Amino acid sequence: MRDVLVTPTPADSAGVRFFRGIRGAITSDADDAASIARATERLLSEIRRRNGIELEEIASVLFTLTPDLRACFPALAARDMGWVYIPMLHALEIDVPGALPRCIRVLMHVNTARTAREIEHVYLDGATVLRPDLVRPQ
Repeated sequence: MRDVLVTPTPADSAGVRFFRGIRGAITSDADDAASIARATERLLSEIRRRNGIELEEIASVLFTLTPDLRACFPALAARDMGWVYIPMLHALEIDVPGALPRCIRVLMHVNTARTAREIEHVYLDGATVLRPDLVRPQ
């Protein structure tokens, strides 16, 4: 099967769009709803800001949480941010000895004109140890 480029339509005047995944992670200060919500909002906002993503460009979001985070779903914070019509899913990570504690990870699927090399994956706070090669000063 070959990749096919779609001719832009008037509704997509910015040009051809591609379906891309953007990764990110952040740690929560504690296992309570307020801490998880703050961390989630910060991570999602930073991913959008760094990649110039409009809300309408987000196709779906997958969250994973380490087993020590059970107080609330990250999607609640996203809903409070106005992400009402975006499908979201949560999964619990496996409990691996020595894994980073209180970590929220995200895989955001977006429709964008950016190339894969132009996508910026975002790792914040304690999660910078997961991908130090992708961390940049804030």
